[in-house]
Amino acid sequence: MGHRDWAAVEHDVLAALRACGRRPAVASAARALSLGGEHGALWLAAGLAGAAVDRPRRTGWLRGTALIGAAHLASMAVKRVVRRPRPCPEEYAPLVRTAGRHSFPSSHAASAAAAAVAFAALHPPTRRVALPAAAAMCLSRLVVGVHYPSDVAAGALLGAATAGAGRPWMRAVRAGGRRG
Repeated sequence: MGHRDWAAVEHDVLAALRACGRRPAVASAARALSLGGEHGALWLAAGLAGAAVDRPRRTGWLRGTALIGAAHLASMAVKRVVRRPRPCPEEYAPLVRTAGRHSFPSSHAASAAAAAVAFAALHPPTRRVALPAAAAMCLSRLVVGVHYPSDVAAGALLGAATAGAGRPWMRAVRAGGRRG
């Protein structure tokens, strides 16, 4: 598949998902997710809440929260280098305002994927909530019309890789100890 073909596929996928945002309930949910995910806030708050209520794994929750922050910062650094513009607002009519002009990679997707990987590594039952919530966050960025699919995919990969690289650090305290 050539570059032009891939660009056409990206535009088609974005247009289809952005069209879903014409439904009021979908638009409201996507806006709420986008707002909550700004600067990784939802995921950072979840990690801090975990640290507050799960004393035996407090250090692990704090480390997971740090990995989420690291993934967000890494995505912001890549954005400064790549500088890909966001989808054309006249064509995709965004449903939310954005903190910046650049779209690659999606920082929302990076922090969401990092949270899903970190939380699942720390406490496996959380994956039943964290994975669908992260997927919904990623899709919301397309529904609100502020990212291309490749932005979201790259952000999710960056976030998952960041948290995956930190899994040994997380495992050092997974059982509740303060090792590592």
